[in-house]
Amino acid sequence: MSDGREILYFDADPGVPRTATGTREPLQTTTHSQRRFDPLLGEWVVIASHRQTRTFLPPADLCPLCPSTPERATEIPESEYQVVVFENRFPSLSTGHEGPLGPGAVPDADGAGSVGATVAGSPLTPLRDGFGRCEVVCFTSDHDSSFAQLDPQRARLVVDAWAQRSAELADIDGIGQVFCFENHGAEIGVTLSHPHGQIYAYPFVTPRVTRMSENVRRYRKSHGGNLFGDLLADERTAGLRVVAANEEWTAFVPPFARWPYEVLLYPHRRVADLPDLEAAQRDAFATLYLDVLQRFAHYFDSPMPYIAAWNQAPTPGSGVAREDWWLHLQLFSTRRAADKLKYLAGSESGMSVFISDTTPETVAAELREMR
Repeated sequence: MSDGREILYFDADPGVPRTATGTREPLQTTTHSQRRFDPLLGEWVVIASHRQTRTFLPPADLCPLCPSTPERATEIPESEYQVVVFENRFPSLSTGHEGPLGPGAVPDADGAGSVGATVAGSPLTPLRDGFGRCEVVCFTSDHDSSFAQLDPQRARLVVDAWAQRSAELADIDGIGQVFCFENHGAEIGVTLSHPHGQIYAYPFVTPRVTRMSENVRRYRKSHGGNLFGDLLADERTAGLRVVAANEEWTAFVPPFARWPYEVLLYPHRRVADLPDLEAAQRDAFATLYLDVLQRFAHYFDSPMPYIAAWNQAPTPGSGVAREDWWLHLQLFSTRRAADKLKYLAGSESGMSVFISDTTPETVAAELREMR
């Protein structure tokens, strides 16, 4: 790209020439992100104030994710593309940093025993730079499309892109977890309406995956089985909350769903992460996922906003066990009715105790009827 960022093209057919070079004017910005450790919750918080100036809901004719034209240069130099991945222009985490960690930072040893710094005036708050990587994944060059409107072949190509990037990012020294996700819909807070998702490579294992890993380990010790696998087996046997399934995957509403509309997609054969998926599993996922997204799109008069979040195992170098991890996708919406949103108010935001406005069994039955 014109400012040195990396861009990768994924095409269904080999040999497609991709020779265009970026001509978009480089952005004069500096990445000053930090991560600060919350000693009370035992979690990292990322500070990325430079993102306040990122592009916000431009009109379609100024979309930076559409292909470039002779009249206007965008983030993608080519005049057309199938799936493309590039480094985010406004990254929350970056492998390249400029400037000091912060005023008054002093050396300290954190809980892991590594020497770092602490926040000025707060010796109990370890401070590290915002190391990591953030990438954008464009699913199609069609600005007015969506993931739900992709054909199975294009959806499969996106899966291949997720898998390739997950494998490469996991190999970066210091990366603890790779997170592929899509925010869809204005209600979610999407700032660019072009069909796209993102990939974050964190320098730590996220709180969600850490907690699940601990529970899976305890379950193995006390029950001798795999918690993920036993949950999947129970749901497939009961069928009460199953929305759709094929020979390789099952999509079901979790019995403990937190969100008004939430579906988990599990492969029948355990794999730890996206790169581990075999060809048949990738094909079957693309088909089933499009099925479920169509049900979300048709549930109300307007398509349901959603977040699609891949739960992958921590990287091999993270220090967190991977052998029992079961890859799965969490798909959920913040909409609880046609004209109402689910807000994370007092109980959810203040105490992390979710109160659901729907019943998992009812939601599953209704989604089964949607096509």
